[in-house]
Amino acid sequence: NRFYDWQYRSEPEPMLGNRRIEHYRGKVMGGCSCINGMFFQRGNPLVYEGWAQAPGMEAWDHAHTLPYFKRIERFVGSDSTGVYRGRSGPIPVHRHRVDNPLFDALFSAARQAGHEVVEDVNGYRQEGFAPFDSNIENGERFDAARTYVAPIHERRNLEVVTGALVSRVVFEGKRAVGIEVRSRRGGTRVIRGDEVILAGGAFNSPQLLQLSGVGNAAELNKLGIPVVENLPGVGENLQDHLEAFVMYACTQPVSMAGILRKRTYPGTGLKWLTRRTGPAATNHFEAGGFVRSNAEAVMPNQMLTMLPLGVRNDGTPAPTPHSYQINLGPQQPESIGHVKLRANDPFQSPVLTFNYLSTERDRRDWIEGVHATRDLLNQPAFAPYNGGELSPGPQVRTDEEILAWVARDADTTYHPCGTCKMGVDELAVVDPTSMRVHGL
Repeated sequence: NRFYDWQYRSEPEPMLGNRRIEHYRGKVMGGCSCINGMFFQRGNPLVYEGWAQAPGMEAWDHAHTLPYFKRIERFVGSDSTGVYRGRSGPIPVHRHRVDNPLFDALFSAARQAGHEVVEDVNGYRQEGFAPFDSNIENGERFDAARTYVAPIHERRNLEVVTGALVSRVVFEGKRAVGIEVRSRRGGTRVIRGDEVILAGGAFNSPQLLQLSGVGNAAELNKLGIPVVENLPGVGENLQDHLEAFVMYACTQPVSMAGILRKRTYPGTGLKWLTRRTGPAATNHFEAGGFVRSNAEAVMPNQMLTMLPLGVRNDGTPAPTPHSYQINLGPQQPESIGHVKLRANDPFQSPVLTFNYLSTERDRRDWIEGVHATRDLLNQPAFAPYNGGELSPGPQVRTDEEILAWVARDADTTYHPCGTCKMGVDELAVVDPTSMRVHGL
């Protein structure tokens, strides 16, 4: 929806049949936190240990980052260790109740397949299956605007401007002194400040730097943009998670398929409006797990998220009355792309190239992930519900057939990152101690 979403699309992706992948990004106060799936999921602690191995990044290990994760959240649930969860942060975090019998089958099947069922995938141990967390309380979304901006909206030193686009950072020499803002009502104006913080995400922060003369000098010169600082890493190192849906027909009427029928919409809306309950009070991704699909993986490399109905991202339902699915997503993709300017024009969306599945390991992870998901869904615990595989389907067996299915069906999980890389190497953009852009 153009009122709530920037409607970005990738360039044609060669390994995905030259499909252009839609990337939803929030065009509202609070950004993507207002339109996302309301998962509340941290990265694996070993990811941060890996960060800390890079020069200059020593303070980004798990011990240093954990206190900040805890400061974000007001966790409502059990933490037997008392170490890993925060209780007084701005964002309420609740663990799902997982009432649907398909989730019971999931946990039993996980044990049968040799996986563990753990207390908290955001706590001591991520690897295993558990109910998931969400930033939903009393059936309502708690996004960044509601939790951070709304409580301080009356402060005299806060001005919120909507219906406006930041077109560039204003520099005096090497110092950022403000921003140029364009709006239909106010025209173009410059807002000055002692400090400028870019929080435009993986697409718009590098786009804005490039429009302002910070980036690869050769590329900026071609677009007629005066170079303020030659930083070739701006917009590089783009990474993202893909996911695809392994879907099964359900032989019993226990799925949530009914919520996709228009005749149920009034009842669903009434339950939410009057009691904040019912199908509109949850994101439905209430449980899942993290597993390793090969012995060489040092941490879980696959995320398996259970959904008690079969549906694609665009809302297309499964071709059966009842179904369920695992949203499968390999977790440490190696494929790297970039964000580049299309023109010297802030109103033109940037060029998004992800190069999905461009490495051998990424392709192998998908093949292993499909096998691991099938193994889980064909355990005895699912036998009372298993009506056969709908997607990718029993005809998809070989490695080549699995990759062809991924090329047709895989979509983004909307996790773009990496384009203003922290560090001190030649492609780093941000200093990891001060968070300032190198050279400015």
